[in-house]
Amino acid sequence: MKKSQLDHVLRAAGRITGERQFIIIGSQSLHGKRPDLADTILKSVEADLIAKNERDRTEWLNAIGVDSPFHQRFGYYADPVDEKTAVLPKGWKGRLVHLAAGDTDGAVGLCLDPHDLAISKYVARREKDIVFNRELARRGIVSRKKVLELLGATPIPQEQKAAIRGYIEHDFSGTEE
Repeated sequence: MKKSQLDHVLRAAGRITGERQFIIIGSQSLHGKRPDLADTILKSVEADLIAKNERDRTEWLNAIGVDSPFHQRFGYYADPVDEKTAVLPKGWKGRLVHLAAGDTDGAVGLCLDPHDLAISKYVARREKDIVFNRELARRGIVSRKKVLELLGATPIPQEQKAAIRGYIEHDFSGTEE
C-alpha cells in the first residue's frame, strides 16, 4: 500500500466515523517514519485501524473493510482492529508517530514506531512477519539494540522472550549493526 492509498483509507474512515484520529497498528504504520517506502516490504493491502477517541466506532470501518465495495473498487481496505490485536511493549502509545500530512480531509494517522511494530511481528511470528522483520533489520529501519530493549518491556512469558531474542539475533546477523 502506498502512502496515497493509506491517505485515502484515512479520508474514508474519517468520513464514515466522524473521528479525526486513527491509530495504525499493522505494517502500514511504517509509513509514519518512512512515508515514501512503497515496495515489497509494504505489500499488504489492508490498513489496521483503531478509532482513537471513539473506540466503539472502529467497527464502523467494516463499511470500507475486506470484500466491501470500497475494497472491490480500489483493491485495498481498512481492517478494524483493537488494542489487543497486537502484543506491544509497555509505553507504545507514547512512541506513536504522526503520519505525514496528506490528502486525508483532516483525518490523522498515528503510527506505531517501527521498533514497536517489529516487536508485534516477532510475537505474532507468522511467515509474512518473519520476512517483514528480516527486511526491517536488513534495511536498517530498526536497530537491534532498541528492539531488544523493547522486548524486555513486552508482556510475554520469559521463554517466549528467549526465543524472540534468538530470532532478533538471527535477523541482525550480517548487518552493519
